[in-house]
Amino acid sequence: MGRRKKGNPVHGWVILDKPLGMGSTQAVAAIRRVFDAKKAGHAGTLDPMATGILAIALGEATKTVPYAMDCDKTYRFTATWGEARDSDDAEGRVTGTSPERPTREAIEALLPRFTGVLNQTPPAYSAIKVGGVRAYDLAREGETVTLEPRQVEVFEARLLGVTADTAEFEIRCGKGTYVRSWVRDIAIALGTLGHVCALRRTALGGWEEKDAVALDTLTPFMHSPAAFGYLRPLATALDGIPALAVSGPDTVRIRSGNPILIRANLFAKMKDGFGDGELSGLTVFLKDEDGSPVALAEIAEGELRPFRVFNFATS
Repeated sequence: MGRRKKGNPVHGWVILDKPLGMGSTQAVAAIRRVFDAKKAGHAGTLDPMATGILAIALGEATKTVPYAMDCDKTYRFTATWGEARDSDDAEGRVTGTSPERPTREAIEALLPRFTGVLNQTPPAYSAIKVGGVRAYDLAREGETVTLEPRQVEVFEARLLGVTADTAEFEIRCGKGTYVRSWVRDIAIALGTLGHVCALRRTALGGWEEKDAVALDTLTPFMHSPAAFGYLRPLATALDGIPALAVSGPDTVRIRSGNPILIRANLFAKMKDGFGDGELSGLTVFLKDEDGSPVALAEIAEGELRPFRVFNFATS
């Protein structure tokens, strides 16, 4: 018989304002301790030198992490000109210097080239796996890490301010975008070198800074019911997915992981809620009559086929 996981079945999201100097894994462990939760994970890593929104999933909410990770992200950050670092941030070793300092006009003129779909090479110090090993582990051991460029998308980029040696930016971007790479590349295009010296995530999907709670606010509520005032429903990560209510025997079948036929009454509800577009292949968030999450399902061949069932009783 397998060992039972310690902790309680706690389900939902904590939107943490991650403090400076703490890694994402440390932050998840801290939140898990506060709630004495069995299971926890996070949507989108923040480096120790970064602050801001870290969305932490507890219990069955961990099944919705991929949907939170796919959301747009907004970052506010400062670039320091004149130095390249091996990590592309202030924590790394200096690998090159330049006396050139770009003007405000030069930066603003170049921003359109650094928005839209970009080919971006991730930093050597990143969580991407190379042969099953994290790139940052290889880099720390002194190995040369070569990562392939990948397509990312920057939807908006704004210059907020400049000094003689720095520039402050804000960008809204898609999944997989590295701010450190963006700064490294725009510095080179400006005829200089650069790295990130301060970074803050200010939004993740629909979650903004006003929604985030500081760790210092939560830790006094260790194992206390008061902490649950900061726990957001599992469904908050699924706002972009069409929802559908199921009832009676259909709910039982879905909870058991079995598909259900899309009968006329269910089809009518779907057409009313989802419009006239193609339904086949669509992911649907299923709830019971009380609004409690049941499953995520795919529409295929006249059926709703659950592929992620929420089990609040045992998780």
